[in-house]
Amino acid sequence: MKTALTRVLAAMLPAVLGLGIAAAATPMPLLLQSPSVSKTQIAFAYGGEIWTVARDGGEARRLVAGSGRLAGPIFSPDGGMIAYTGEYDGNVDVYVVPAAGGEPRRLTYHPGADVALAWTPDGTRVAFRSPRASVADPEQMYTVPAAGGFPTEVPLPRVQEASYAPDGSHLAYEPNFQWQPAWKSYRGGQTARIWIADLADSSIVKVPQAGNSNDKNPMWVGDSVYFLSDRNGPVSLFAYDLGSRAVREVVKNDGLDIGSASAGPGAIVYEQFGSLHLLDLTSGQDRTVPVRLAADMPQLRPHFLQLDPVKDILAAGISPTGQRAVFEAHGEIVTVPAEKGDIRDITNTPGAAERDPAWSPDGTRIAYFSDESGEYALYVRPQDGLGEVRKIDLGNPPSFFYAPTWSPDSKKIAYSDKRLNLWVVDLERPTPVKVDTDRFDSPAHEFDVRWSPDSRWLAYTKQLPSQLRAVFVYPLAGGKATQVTDGMSDALYPVFDAGGKYLYFTASTNVGLTAGWLDMTSIGHPLTRSVYAAVLKKGVASPIPPQSDEEKAKGADKGKKEDAAANADAKNGEAKAKDGKAEKAAAVAIDFDGLDQRIVALPIPAKNYRGLWAGKEGKLFLVEGPLVDVEAGPPKLDVSRFDLETRKTEPLLEGVSAFALSANGEKVLYRSGPAWHIVGSDKAPKGGDGALAMKGLKVYVDPKAEWAQMYREVWRIERDFFYDPHFHGLDLAAAEKAYAPYLAGIASRDDLSALFAEMTGNLTVGHTFVRGGAEPKSDKVSVGLLGADYTIDGGRYRFARVYSGENWNPDLQAPLTQPGVDVKAGEYLLAVNGRELSAADELYSFFLETAGKQTVIRVGPTANGKGARDLTVVPVASERGLRHLAWIEGNRRKVDELSGGRVAYVYLPDTAGGGYTSFNRYFFAQVGKQAAVLDERFNHGGELADYIIDYLRRPPMSRVMTREGEDYTEPVESIYGPKVMIINQFAGSGGDAMPWYFKKAGIGPLVGVRTWGGLVGIGGYPVLMDGGRITAPRWAIYGLSGKWEVENEGIAPDIEVEQDPKLVREGHDPQLERAVQAVLELLAKNPPPTFERPAYPVYEHPLPQWPKGSS
Repeated sequence: MKTALTRVLAAMLPAVLGLGIAAAATPMPLLLQSPSVSKTQIAFAYGGEIWTVARDGGEARRLVAGSGRLAGPIFSPDGGMIAYTGEYDGNVDVYVVPAAGGEPRRLTYHPGADVALAWTPDGTRVAFRSPRASVADPEQMYTVPAAGGFPTEVPLPRVQEASYAPDGSHLAYEPNFQWQPAWKSYRGGQTARIWIADLADSSIVKVPQAGNSNDKNPMWVGDSVYFLSDRNGPVSLFAYDLGSRAVREVVKNDGLDIGSASAGPGAIVYEQFGSLHLLDLTSGQDRTVPVRLAADMPQLRPHFLQLDPVKDILAAGISPTGQRAVFEAHGEIVTVPAEKGDIRDITNTPGAAERDPAWSPDGTRIAYFSDESGEYALYVRPQDGLGEVRKIDLGNPPSFFYAPTWSPDSKKIAYSDKRLNLWVVDLERPTPVKVDTDRFDSPAHEFDVRWSPDSRWLAYTKQLPSQLRAVFVYPLAGGKATQVTDGMSDALYPVFDAGGKYLYFTASTNVGLTAGWLDMTSIGHPLTRSVYAAVLKKGVASPIPPQSDEEKAKGADKGKKEDAAANADAKNGEAKAKDGKAEKAAAVAIDFDGLDQRIVALPIPAKNYRGLWAGKEGKLFLVEGPLVDVEAGPPKLDVSRFDLETRKTEPLLEGVSAFALSANGEKVLYRSGPAWHIVGSDKAPKGGDGALAMKGLKVYVDPKAEWAQMYREVWRIERDFFYDPHFHGLDLAAAEKAYAPYLAGIASRDDLSALFAEMTGNLTVGHTFVRGGAEPKSDKVSVGLLGADYTIDGGRYRFARVYSGENWNPDLQAPLTQPGVDVKAGEYLLAVNGRELSAADELYSFFLETAGKQTVIRVGPTANGKGARDLTVVPVASERGLRHLAWIEGNRRKVDELSGGRVAYVYLPDTAGGGYTSFNRYFFAQVGKQAAVLDERFNHGGELADYIIDYLRRPPMSRVMTREGEDYTEPVESIYGPKVMIINQFAGSGGDAMPWYFKKAGIGPLVGVRTWGGLVGIGGYPVLMDGGRITAPRWAIYGLSGKWEVENEGIAPDIEVEQDPKLVREGHDPQLERAVQAVLELLAKNPPPTFERPAYPVYEHPLPQWPKGSS
């Protein structure tokens, strides 16, 4: 692998220079994508816009511009029109525009992403793929009249790319959608392949793959189907002869992959990441097409950006007295006043990323991490942004750093790094000192470091071999850290009381069921933590001594008497300097001997606490999360305030998303909904109290500088987070250098994402995803849906199927089956909001801006409107949930029918919260069945499915009887008969692991096709400056035999069954039907066990004997 990658990288630089010579006006590689060719022109996408250039090359002309992303131009057969995919109004749809220029015309309106694929050979219709009828990943193909109208479905179960035969009778197409198309040398279940379908009956012929090669981008030319393939190494051009069924290589490629290609009159045009090429099909000549661009590119313009106070703020803090908040936002450090003054961008570095701001307790400085010098370092600057900035190098090797935490005397900063180390740096002697190293790299890793009030001790948590956590204390004067808690509970959130006498923390003894963060068994368990105080010095009384109400003698001393040690500590901690000077910090002394016996439980209710904050002496703030974690987004938090003197806990905040306490303990910063607030810490605020004015939260953006920083950041993330320090043989430094020239020619954020995907694809691993970023946005225009399929009949739209849902469930409400609506299949949709609807109209264009809004539809039993009625419905934004539910319930009924009611059907959409809920719903409701079919097709993973495997293999252990009712088997919640699991190529990650575990446990056979083959884990990466995200697999899973058994392979079935398009068209589900057949065969060989009830025991029972006649 290393040799091949090195060869490809070495080939890049000459290719770049060659393009620069050919296009002197634009001396950089340009990411010209998705080219299409006519007799005279080449169309392509660049910078989110559609362009054309003469076939011989030259100056390109912008054909279509827009506020969203425009992609995938396709010439009509006569070259007069271009179809393309456009994102306007927040929706992805199919458009056509004259090739000579003119006004684009919208052809589709469905809210799903409609992507243009091809023209029909007669040029009257445009083919596109759409998820509109999908129940999961794959999309179907439709054609729509070029003049406008309602689309017609092409009868194939799934289509990704397609090309028509010249007579339109057959279709060469890709059936596989790929989650990660840039994954180089991929060989799992989603490898691209090309099938040729007879559209009369959907029967197929498969273009032969070489092993499990990726064959994609079919182009039907005469008697051949040209396509792109990686069967010989880098993706190149091949041809399949329809007569001989032989495959030949057309273009030999030792360089970068060919990204896409398109056939036109006498030629094929293709892109090779940074250049366009034209292959003459008659002569076989292959040449580079020189393209010059001399145009303004809107996305390159520097500008001020209004930031979103929720999405764009990645870290937040509060000044020591609560006068201002400090935020990390879009790579800058900004401060916002509580009431008066202006928002300040104190860094203002468009080409550098600043992270994790922390305000010094003395109020003068703000510390943060920045990569301004090339690698992240610690920076300290005046809080007003003026004056000298101090940079502190944090040593080698470079890393990502987190959570700078000031000492109360503002002289030291503790922080952690990605390599699980905890550090402290003295600003007067700025050489970092390592405090400790954590044991496991897991989401549970967080030191949660806190300082003692005298700045001489650090308290933090660290993982133990049990993966529970314990509290440790480290002396800054030197020496080793000491473990404070005994490890028999999960201890978190240590914090010193301001008086210096106590160390508070939480501990839980029921965290064990949730500690296996990667295990599905960790889902759904209630978690509580109690709050404790460790009395640090011997001789100091408990913070909660016994209380007793007593009469006091008249004139008696009202003050409480404390023992000598406590009194001395109190004097040290509470003495105030005169003449307005700051309070002297309480001195902290710790007697570790016997400390475990000086830990007391505070009278605070046990809850799922997510954090502790110490305010003034004896005041503690508790951040509480839900008892059971929900997976849909960050939890809402409640904050309460505990007073040690009164021993009372009072609510302070409810339903907040972020919380911080000022250094003086008097103010709090929190976010509620989209609003940030600063309020006093002494009482619960009212609704809008202390709201910060965030409308002026803007930063200056220089896209070119920002993209260059993010380019470096992506490589740093891969360097520091990728599980293999050798990067699967890739020379990471060489790759970074080789791809760098492309930055100069990038004209849109979408192009930058394409660059990121291409370069990280060289790691040859799953889960390297590129997401989001500051892409152009337009106002979203919603499109409402009724939850139905339609046909055209009598010039009208007719309901072919009406989907029911679960109208009691807010997420599965079906508009047409609500009480009082009751629309039936076979009825006609005649009008929408008073507008007459006919077959010549595009149905969904009548539902613009209706999602979630009351809409009046006219429905009738006949096309002529006789007997019609007006109904008020509320269209939904997506039908996916309704269609998915209908598919699951249809499968369950089918299994019930085929098995005579003996076999359960359980669908598993993922191995996270959805799969947990679905398994619990469907499995336990069918425990009376004799066998089970588990369907994990389209499973998107999550955790490792030990929970499901454990239940599937539970054997019968005993029987239970009672005087009344039936006997039953223990454990009762189980199906003891045979089990079969259905798998497909769209099951991956946790969906790879579940059938792997199923097979390893010997539960039963697997039916279907090979799974995705992406069994690595991701999470916890720095967000890119503009909000984009990149992943680098940091957890890799291997088998007990010491082999990589799943990654880039997938799990193969025991019984291979493809979803044959012809059978699917006829109404079959071949995989489901074969799974039922398999489980019934197993059931015949191994019928359910029967158990004989034993006879009741009979024992000798001597009874008292009494003389006859006695009473």
